[in-house]
Amino acid sequence: MTKRTERVNALLQEELSELLRRDLHDPRIGGVVTITHVEVAPDLRTARAWVSVYGSEEERSGTMAALEHARPFVRRLLGKRLHMRNTPDVRFISDDSLERAQALTDLMRKNAEERGESV
Repeated sequence: MTKRTERVNALLQEELSELLRRDLHDPRIGGVVTITHVEVAPDLRTARAWVSVYGSEEERSGTMAALEHARPFVRRLLGKRLHMRNTPDVRFISDDSLERAQALTDLMRKNAEERGESV
């Protein structure tokens, strides 16, 4: 990855987070939504954004459906905010790494309690 793509990744992550917080008002977006990672293609025309939704499975699926529906709107807003020749087409991908980490922590805590150790 070049320094330019790294800078674009960071910029997109920041802008997408701001868009989620201020500009997307879809009632299907539920729970705590975080853009965990963004990866832009080398030609800067497409990007993948990993989205973590802390909430129920229903909130997660509703949020992902709302983000997919809002893709043209998000691209248009990014085009206005970013000064790039081409505005990347963003694909949203569900990121469940936080839930897996929490499940692993819970399992380790339970195991330690069964052995009588302090956590």
